[in-house]
Amino acid sequence: MSTPNGFPQHSRVRLTRSMEGGAVQDLQAKKAGKAAKIEAAGDGAPPKIGTPISETLKLLPEELKANMKFKSITPRPPRKPRLERAASLDEKSWRKWRRFRTSQESLTDPNETSSSNGSLQEASPSPPSRGRASPCNPCCQQDSLHSSPDALEASPGGKSRGGASDLGKRASEISSAFGGLLRGKGFAGGKPRLSQIMPARPLPPMELNVASHSPRTANRIDSDCLDYRHYSQHKFGRVSSSLSDSRLQGNGTLYDNCSTDSMKSTFSVLTPIRAKDVRSRSYLEGSLLASGALMGAEELSRYFPNRNMGIFVATWNMQGQKELPANLDDFLLPTDPDFAQDMYVIGVQEGCPDRREWEIRLQETLGPHYVLLHSAAHGVLYMSVFIRRDLIWFCSEVEYATVTTRIVSQIKTKGALGISFTFFGTSFLFITSHFTSGDSKVNERKLDYNKTIQALTLPKNVPDTNPYRSSSSDVTTRFDEVFWFGDFNFRLNKDRETVDSILSQNPGTDVSKLLVYDQLTSEMSRGSIFKGFQEADIHFRPSYKFDIGKDSYDTTSKQRTPSYTDRVVFRSRYKDDIQAVKYSSCPVIKTSDHRPVFALFRVKVRPGRDNIPLAAGLFDRDLYLIGIRRRATRELLKRREQKDQRSSSICSIS
Repeated sequence: MSTPNGFPQHSRVRLTRSMEGGAVQDLQAKKAGKAAKIEAAGDGAPPKIGTPISETLKLLPEELKANMKFKSITPRPPRKPRLERAASLDEKSWRKWRRFRTSQESLTDPNETSSSNGSLQEASPSPPSRGRASPCNPCCQQDSLHSSPDALEASPGGKSRGGASDLGKRASEISSAFGGLLRGKGFAGGKPRLSQIMPARPLPPMELNVASHSPRTANRIDSDCLDYRHYSQHKFGRVSSSLSDSRLQGNGTLYDNCSTDSMKSTFSVLTPIRAKDVRSRSYLEGSLLASGALMGAEELSRYFPNRNMGIFVATWNMQGQKELPANLDDFLLPTDPDFAQDMYVIGVQEGCPDRREWEIRLQETLGPHYVLLHSAAHGVLYMSVFIRRDLIWFCSEVEYATVTTRIVSQIKTKGALGISFTFFGTSFLFITSHFTSGDSKVNERKLDYNKTIQALTLPKNVPDTNPYRSSSSDVTTRFDEVFWFGDFNFRLNKDRETVDSILSQNPGTDVSKLLVYDQLTSEMSRGSIFKGFQEADIHFRPSYKFDIGKDSYDTTSKQRTPSYTDRVVFRSRYKDDIQAVKYSSCPVIKTSDHRPVFALFRVKVRPGRDNIPLAAGLFDRDLYLIGIRRRATRELLKRREQKDQRSSSICSIS
């Protein structure tokens, strides 16, 4: 039997059931209905105006409509549900959910304290099986009953209705839960689960700039080794480094770019050396060219990117005392600067009888980072030059000379001692002097100065870096940077009472009223001594003359006037090459009638060539070992004393 629309009776019943089942059967029914309408129109029934095909036919000519033939389409009943596909969908959805849940382990709520495996077990439902309900929200179950095509579908006999319905429920519940998870809702309490976002390309390397640029040395890669990373990766597959973090790289563990990226940091890292460089380079002669030289621009930029080094210069009249200070930290390592300096130069007048003991104490204080480059003596005038141990390869041979300013040359208590060398391409001259004493002997002190600049025979073998600006009558013109320090014995042209009154009125650092009477300041302004030299501003009290072990000035019968006898002056061939950072005294050292005076400088260093005799890393190894052993022993004794003190503070009550 057929219906007015042309459908068989049994087809209409099944179509009605499928339309009640879900969206898939509705879609098929709509397609079948459209085909039936087209077939009815061919039999003479008028088509509906609203259909797209009728609108198309209206636009065609009448003769064309008569010649057109339409193929009739018989609607087919919906297919029977396939139970095995539902089972495979169940398992497939479960596997997808497990993979997605595992990928979200790292984004678990920070309030959860359980492990990743535990949270997965608590939050995830058990694998679905036949006849077992899912722990989803009931509302999800209700919605899924209306959306699943398998919920109301059954076989014609009706025997498998219950199994198909349960299976459809499980499939719809899992699909609903999986969709909710994709929308940001998990199974454990509905907590949000964010999906993992990966960058489109590897992140750029991080800069490890954690230290100051100017006083610190930065070891950067040579320009000829910039391709070392690519070559090593291709050849060996890995470049190792103890500083770079492989987690910053895109692929993680294959290699790290130590030789290119971590060199940008201010930490010193050994750079790779090509085999051909080892074969060709000699560190005793090196390269005569500016590029590739041991003291050239590339090597200088590696250690000093801004080409400035820190220098500590100090002078101290020890008054010949045998007793040395218990601690020299406040003298050599003041707390004001953030970092230690690259070079330490200490000059002593009327030094202690045991010069070796004094140098050991200096090494013990500076520690293992510094080595004694050179030391010299002229009677009781001592000078010691310490430098960072990784910089000794860039020094030339060290030369020294002495001058006696006394009439009797055998008495070497007054005079001058000079040490000179070239560091990279910059030549240095350090002079420590002890001029004639006496309040009124200004002319004798000027004679001492003139004799020193004329008789100090330096340099000897090391060539002058700029001979066109040198003078044979003045040793200070033959070097790029000159530091002159010592006990110059210039006094204040004022009586003791006036000086004491000014000091009592200005107990702080305002000593400008005292400097008006300073002999050295007056002579330098007239150009009669230390021509071309400068001195940093003075903001400390006079360094002479104290009662030993006290902070009071001379209380003996002589009542000597306090004066600035201990000074540090400097000059340079080039303007602004030397910048004074600090100029002060050390009032805590009271073993002499003089207080130590020190100055901190920032000095510009220029690249050089290897056409000079190099020191080749020479330093006083024996002194280094003794000083480090003493330092270690001192630390052990200090810890033992602290331990004994803690143990003695515990008392027992019987």
